[in-house]
Amino acid sequence: QVQLVESGGGSVQTGGSLRLSCRASGTMFRVHAMRWYRQAPGKQREEVASITRTGTSNYTDSVWGRFTISSNNAKDTIDLQMNGLKPEDTAIYYCMFEMGISLRTFAWGQGIQVTVSS
Repeated sequence: QVQLVESGGGSVQTGGSLRLSCRASGTMFRVHAMRWYRQAPGKQREEVASITRTGTSNYTDSVWGRFTISSNNAKDTIDLQMNGLKPEDTAIYYCMFEMGISLRTFAWGQGIQVTVSS
């Protein structure tokens, strides 16, 4: 059993910043990658950022240069620092851990709202 809990969401104006955190608890298998997704109303869920076990990070083009993903050494927490927020960043944000030794397992957070007003 692995539980992911997101925190740090809220409402800000254009240009503001937020820092999302995702903390995993329970029995953790080998973590291969950790990701942030988001889903805006009427749109498909998209991957925002990812970081591998070895620390390699990737970002979707729309957040490049504004968002930063990070993880701790224990690989049980990821953060998403969001700067220069825009209204189009408004969405529910979800964290996801990809884990497994012999099986690939995906654990998802419950989602947290980020709202950016004009």
